[in-house]
Amino acid sequence: MKTINRIFCSLLLAGACGLGVNAQENQSYFLHTIEKGQSLYSIASMYNISQADIVKLNPGSDDKIYVGRALRIPRTDANTQKETFHTIAPGETLYRLTVKYNVSAKAICDANPGLSAENFRIGQVIQIPSATNETTVTATTPELSGISTGNSSVQAPVQSRCRDMHKVKRKETVFSISREYGITEAELIAANPELRGENKIKKGSFLCIPYPSAQTQQSTHPQTVPSDSELFSENKKSNERINVIKAAVILPFLSDGASKSESAKMVEYYEGFLMAVDSLKRTGTSIDLYTYTTGSATSSLNSILGKSEMKDMDIIFGPLHQQHIKPLADFADKHDIRLVIPFTSKDNTVFRNPSVYQINTPQSYLYSEVYDHFVRQFPNANVIFIEASQDTRDKADFIKGLKEELRNRSIPTKSLKEDATVESLKAVLRNDRENIFIPTSGSNITLIKILPQLTLLVREKPDSRIHLFGYPEWQTYTKDHLEAFFELDTYFYSSFYTNNLLPAAINFTKSYRKWYGKDMDERYPKFGMLGFDTGYFFLKGLSRYGSGFEKNLNEMNLVPIQTGFKFQRVNNWGGFINRKVFFVHFTKNFELIKLDFD
Repeated sequence: MKTINRIFCSLLLAGACGLGVNAQENQSYFLHTIEKGQSLYSIASMYNISQADIVKLNPGSDDKIYVGRALRIPRTDANTQKETFHTIAPGETLYRLTVKYNVSAKAICDANPGLSAENFRIGQVIQIPSATNETTVTATTPELSGISTGNSSVQAPVQSRCRDMHKVKRKETVFSISREYGITEAELIAANPELRGENKIKKGSFLCIPYPSAQTQQSTHPQTVPSDSELFSENKKSNERINVIKAAVILPFLSDGASKSESAKMVEYYEGFLMAVDSLKRTGTSIDLYTYTTGSATSSLNSILGKSEMKDMDIIFGPLHQQHIKPLADFADKHDIRLVIPFTSKDNTVFRNPSVYQINTPQSYLYSEVYDHFVRQFPNANVIFIEASQDTRDKADFIKGLKEELRNRSIPTKSLKEDATVESLKAVLRNDRENIFIPTSGSNITLIKILPQLTLLVREKPDSRIHLFGYPEWQTYTKDHLEAFFELDTYFYSSFYTNNLLPAAINFTKSYRKWYGKDMDERYPKFGMLGFDTGYFFLKGLSRYGSGFEKNLNEMNLVPIQTGFKFQRVNNWGGFINRKVFFVHFTKNFELIKLDFD
């Protein structure tokens, strides 16, 4: 009999060891479902890991990732110090996660401002905050051996570690096993720490069944489990009106911290911003505006953030310098202040900071929007890429992605050199499709080289449907090539554009000249208009919706003068990026049309 007992105990220990190994393997990663616009860089930024970390677990992902596919994301010290990441599985609810991780629903909601009852679904990744500072959600015993524990989360001791050992059967879950023994899921997990995180129990493994807590024993009726809608509703922050908006602008207005060209842009931006403030004040909006100038050194920003009034801001606009973004974003997150970054698109702070609004769209998101709009505008296209001889590096990723998208959509493509003759151009035309010529460089030099031949082609083949398609910087060259753009039925994509003949642009230009006695610099985008658009959009939104601004972003219904706005949260715990893109069309009828696809 003793021999049998020894064999049983040995098997039990072996099973426990095996379970620990499997748990460690499964807990080493979680799954991320790739969404439109995400790149390996943006995904790595979300989880504070390197791209190499992802490639190691997902061979080939450095070459291509696909929307809808799942990536294994490693759990590292960098992304598990303060929280863990959890991929929502079938059947999971917010309540079950509170029990599983021993944290409150409020803590999960606070850590994931983008999470709601509507998007709590299978495959979503959410942050689970550390339970260190959380009051435990499991039942506690109010008195222990005559010593009052008050509201602390100290657990009552049990008579022994396990009252039974349970061998897991097929299809059993933590939920079903805990109900079978009349204990909570949290109690079962506490007795079996290997069940925490993403690990799933396996058939044949053994689980320690603890004694139920006193409160569990006294309970005669099962607790009513709240629904996701109820929990999200309970933890929804009430909207508060902002009577006086406190806004700060932090930019390098003086040339000692920036070049004269940069400081001139910042001054023009601020001039447009002041016009937006004036327009809003005339409609009854109360705004206290604080303006600060920075140098390039981080110390110049620290002295500003140390001012007593800064922590009371509702919104901050800036900065310009890359090295200022993270400290300013951290400050904004700590004090629950919205941070609008009007310029750079290369910083990754937005992927981990819920306070950030990034105006310039990150490249991968911008390109994915352009591809979608392109195939909607030209579903029956014959695309001819004109291979430029220089300045192609800047557009290499765009062209590579577009070719991949066209291949996936079975849209035919061809390539020609930039010095191709008219006869070579004629040879690639198709009468049954729209012929779209796309140069692989956005430079003016490339345009100068290709426009004469394309113009001759259009004149010799007037019945062929021919278009030229290009890039935002072509706005800068419009005056030089306006007639050719019209004749070639040209399109270009952009997140910013204004027709100087439109009433809004005319009125703003006149007002700017009247205010400052000068015209805006001839550059694209025009920084005066950018300052007006960003200032008006966000200050108007805060005036209208107060603390509920984020929930009503799609209800703004404002038509900016130059900059398009369509903000989307990058993940459940990060900030917002601007995904607005439109096409500008120079028609053969000499009309300029801005095509808005939303």
